[in-house]
Parts: sequence; structure tokens; C-alpha cells
Amino acid sequence: MAIPQVSMQSTKGQISISTTPPVQEIQQRPADLSIQQPKADLRIETTPGKLTIDQSQAWADMDLKPISKRIEEFAQQGYSDWLEGLARMAEQGDLLMRIENGGMPIADQAMENSEDPKLEFNIGFVPSPFSVKTNYERAKVNIGWQVNKPVIEAAINRPQHSYKPGEVHTELKQYPTLTIEVEEPKINQLK
Repeated sequence: MAIPQVSMQSTKGQISISTTPPVQEIQQRPADLSIQQPKADLRIETTPGKLTIDQSQAWADMDLKPISKRIEEFAQQGYSDWLEGLARMAEQGDLLMRIENGGMPIADQAMENSEDPKLEFNIGFVPSPFSVKTNYERAKVNIGWQVNKPVIEAAINRPQHSYKPGEVHTELKQYPTLTIEVEEPKINQLK
């Protein structure tokens, strides 16, 4: 007995995929920043130093005195000489008053009144040491300051964002097929 033969032929289905990629753009501008630093307030008060030099003693040692000083010294010297003369005259008067006590008061007084006083001289320095007097008052400095804080202003810029989504397209490029054929057997006749 002959069985029919079945033959099948198939082709696979094919899918075609095309994509458009997504596009995303992000732009971020930097923040707007403003910084200002005011200068510090500085205050300086200075009292200048004071130097005083008194050289009047040195000038006097060199006999270079102002006229007012000379008049004062002459007045004092005259007064002291008058007092010394008065004392000497009183003493000499007392000696003459007691002439009967002996001695030679008139001759002694004549000798004393006629001689100049002995002058003494030694090594001297003109002007004398430390005759120039100095005094110094130091300067005074007062410093005051005030620090000023910086002024900072910041403005944030939002990001700029754009997005275009991607696309995927699919389609059937080739449809699947199935072909079935049945072959009838051939009958061989016996001879």
C-alpha cells in the first residue's frame, strides 16, 4: 500500500527595526556672582615726639649769656660784694676800735686792702661736661581699625534642558510562509 508523501517548505519571518536615538541637551550657565570687598577703615592718630635741648649752661660756661642774665648776675655779685665789704669794714673798725690792745692794725689793714685776691686756676673744660641738657618725650601712636565684611550677591541660573525622545519603528520585512505539498504515491503495476 502506498502512503502519500507530505513535503513542507517554510521561510522564516524577518522583522526590520529602525531606531532614532533620543536627543537630550542640558546647558548650565554659571551663577552670576558679584563680590565687593569694602576697604577696612583705618584710623591713625600720632602725637609727635618732642625733643628739648637746653644749652643755656653751655653758653654760660663760654661766657655767652643773654643780657638779662648778665644784669641779674651783676646785681647778685654787687650785693654779695657790698655785704663782704660791709663785713670787712665792720671787722676792721672793731680792730681799730681796740688799737690799744696792741699790734699794727693800720698796717695790716693797708696790706689787706691793697693786695688783689689770689686767683686759682685748674684744668677746666669749656663748656663743662653735661652742661647741655636734653629731654625727649616719646611719640604716641594710636591705631584703630574696623574690618568691613565682603558683600556677596549670587544669582543661580536654572539649567536649560531639552529632551526629544527616541523612536523605534518595527515592521515585517518578510512574512513567514509555509508551503505543504502532498505527493500521491505512484502505483506500480505488477507485470
